[in-house]
Amino acid sequence: MDGDHSPIPTRDELIQRARDLAPKLQERSKKACELRRLPDETIADFHRLGFFKVVQPKRYGGYEMDPSIIFDLQLELGRGCASSAWVYGVLNVHSWQLSLFSEEAQDEVWRENPRTLISSSYMPVAETEWVDGGVKLSGRWSFSSGCDFCEWAFLGGFVPTEEGKPPDMRTFLVPRSDYEIIDNWHVSGLRGSGSKDVVVDGAFIPDHRMHKFSDGFRQKSPGNEINPSPVYKYPFGQIHVRSVSTPAVGAAFGALDAYIDFMKTKVSQATGGKAKDSFTNSLVAAEATAALDREVLTLRRNFEEMFGYLEKGEKIPLDRRVHFRNDSARAVRVSTEVVEQLFVACGARAAFEDHPVNRHFQDIHAIRLHHANGPEGPAANLGGVLFGQSNSDFFI
Repeated sequence: MDGDHSPIPTRDELIQRARDLAPKLQERSKKACELRRLPDETIADFHRLGFFKVVQPKRYGGYEMDPSIIFDLQLELGRGCASSAWVYGVLNVHSWQLSLFSEEAQDEVWRENPRTLISSSYMPVAETEWVDGGVKLSGRWSFSSGCDFCEWAFLGGFVPTEEGKPPDMRTFLVPRSDYEIIDNWHVSGLRGSGSKDVVVDGAFIPDHRMHKFSDGFRQKSPGNEINPSPVYKYPFGQIHVRSVSTPAVGAAFGALDAYIDFMKTKVSQATGGKAKDSFTNSLVAAEATAALDREVLTLRRNFEEMFGYLEKGEKIPLDRRVHFRNDSARAVRVSTEVVEQLFVACGARAAFEDHPVNRHFQDIHAIRLHHANGPEGPAANLGGVLFGQSNSDFFI
């Protein structure tokens, strides 16, 4: 167990730490792109500042805070570097999900070293075969963000069930000794996320190292017996989708910051006019500010509503979960549109790779490509539910 008994920082203290760190992350963003993963010092800072403890159970030295803190920290970190916010968020969601596993699995990962991190790829591509005491697992998974810093991985897939029943989707907890990392992360956006492929060839996964997606959906997982706090009663899908959508909002705020700084001193080479005197440029800044404020307020409202149900020991109504899922994807669409407008308003200089808005432009378009961030499916599902149809999204 963790021997660190220092006082738990407040939410505001953690947010201020992230705000103070963001300029350093911006300075390191070029190095992160060159490395195609986060610099070692960034992960060290996340540990030093307590960021990796926020949703970890107190029994392992964590802070056991409401997972909405991940959202708030990602917003600040993303202003400096979207890749840093992305890796930070997904690795913390894995700490939160591990708390839903059996006590035996949690002890395997954290008893000796509570600083241990877990990467993932939830793509359901596993080849599985039931064997005595568990399953035999093989496959190749893509997009395992932050995997270079992790000693375990969550990998997704289905397991066979009784004849006539649909396959059962699960998360498999796999130790580093049982998988190979394939360095194939050569991309245009989120280059610093190090989202490489992971390969497993016939590893044995015991029963206690599996988590049923259905348990996460029903908010009734094995880990809830030893971690009974409402913090661990959120539906898994609601936490996961926000970890990959919030970096887009953070990146949009970063692009807006860069746009404002750029426009304050820009002089048109074509007309000699000052960019800050332009009605159009001012309108772009105002509209971007308003649009992002609305998304943040909506996402915070959603967390507050969910926690209100959990605190009372009530289930979150399905129709509200569908609504929240749509809001998460919508935030990415709106943030992407904001950055596109800022990028164009900057003019030709934004095409250069070293322009700060360009970096956010590339990153946010990579974020938009994540399956969970596509706006069409969640919107169509919400509309269908509003019309009285059944929910079609299991990831809520």
